[in-house]
Amino acid sequence: MALPLRHELKYLITDMQYRVLKSVLTPVLHLDKNAVRNGGSYHIRSLYFDTVFDDAYYDKIDGVKNRDKYRIRIYNLKDTEVFMECKTKAGNLISKRTVEIGRELAEQIIAGDPYGLEKTQWGLLGDVYREMRTNLLHPVVIVDYEREAFLHPAEEVRITFDKHLRSGLNSVDLFNPHVPTVPVFDDEQNMVLEVKFNTVLPPYIADLLSFAIGGEAIQQAVSKYTLCRRYEQK
Repeated sequence: MALPLRHELKYLITDMQYRVLKSVLTPVLHLDKNAVRNGGSYHIRSLYFDTVFDDAYYDKIDGVKNRDKYRIRIYNLKDTEVFMECKTKAGNLISKRTVEIGRELAEQIIAGDPYGLEKTQWGLLGDVYREMRTNLLHPVVIVDYEREAFLHPAEEVRITFDKHLRSGLNSVDLFNPHVPTVPVFDDEQNMVLEVKFNTVLPPYIADLLSFAIGGEAIQQAVSKYTLCRRYEQK
């Protein structure tokens, strides 16, 4: 079955641009259920994986059009919901596969043990097994940030503000809330704006974005994963 492909636009924005944009989006879009449930925003922690040759890292740096990134994700530093994910880039489009796996299996994968994954009914976990066996897929960096997400039903628009982006450096201790992290941006008020939609961004939403951030925010291929590996010697 073909995966649904969506557009994704990314920007680096300042706190002032965020405040203006939020003020114009709030009357038109609504917060997603996770943001509502957590008082307006929620914490995301992802543990990203890469091959023994850092293929995901270098493919991104080199601008390879078609690539995959594997990660395990939790919310609000809790282990009640744990997800294995693969984000796929296909040219200018993206898709994401997600399987809820639970903490025990997550810790098994983090430890580098692929036992049993080859028998799974989930294609994603089968791919993880293949990558662990053939390319030595392994955990490399923790990515932490706070997310505020807005939705609109037209074209399934999803606009997210990812704030306080921090790197876990060399730790892969996903479930430890006390893992030391460091800010990625020199100005901690900077954040990543992501705009996702199916086919065409509705013109009135595009106009709101243009009004709020103008020409000061330049669309760019921002990768939280590569940003959080900036401290490594390569």
